[in-house]
Amino acid sequence: MSTRNWIAVGLTIVSLFLIVPGLRSDALTITASIPIFNKPTEIFKETQSILRAIQRLYDSKNYFVAGLILLFSVVVPFIKMALLGVILWVRNPATKYRLYLFTRSVSKWAMADVFAVGVFIAFMAGNAIDNLDARVHPGFYYFIAYCVVSNLSFQFLHVPPPDQAPTTISRS
Repeated sequence: MSTRNWIAVGLTIVSLFLIVPGLRSDALTITASIPIFNKPTEIFKETQSILRAIQRLYDSKNYFVAGLILLFSVVVPFIKMALLGVILWVRNPATKYRLYLFTRSVSKWAMADVFAVGVFIAFMAGNAIDNLDARVHPGFYYFIAYCVVSNLSFQFLHVPPPDQAPTTISRS
């Protein structure tokens, strides 16, 4: 296996250790307040992790949105990591390359980075309004780090087309 692919494996393992706390840890707190007698009074405060947000959407019968976030921010990233392992394990160059192309197309549907941008926009919007306050927590930073490291790992992965793959000579 090439050095590039070893780096891809290492980065994939690191991304696995980043996505788990990124999904489970608190990511964002939104607080709403109104002024009562010139003193801000908190009327709403909610802290969410990504998994808790999915659960809350599901519980409130927003099945479609909960399913989309679950699929694109949880399931697809784990499938992508698993496929990378399979690509590196398979020996047949044609199968390896087909899996690589499939994984590359699945990666386009891993919307984790888009979700992270959405959380950041919610953070900015919350701080742009006088009666709202938004705070990001470690879960957000873990998730952002996962997005960067995961994309970087796939950039390092090198799988040549079958016609360019090195051939091994068997001696009998």
